[in-house]
Amino acid sequence: MTIGKVIQFRRGVNVIHERHFLLDFGMTSRAEAEKLKGKNVEWKSPAGRIIAGKISGAHGNKGLVRAIFERGLPGQAITTAVEMK
Repeated sequence: MTIGKVIQFRRGVNVIHERHFLLDFGMTSRAEAEKLKGKNVEWKSPAGRIIAGKISGAHGNKGLVRAIFERGLPGQAITTAVEMK
């Protein structure tokens, strides 16, 4: 299991994609981040509920990845831990 961090919603100027999140697993380049594509991730709420998602690709050139979750995460999930299975 690898622990990462939820950075932010995936968003544009006018639109927020509610099920898409940017995650940081400590990668330093886009090539490293691309290797994580297809891996499953889980976020655990303080109440113990688990929301699953899947890494869909790299985001930018600094090693962040995009993940699509089965349900949108709550706003309190930002800056919390996420586990890669």
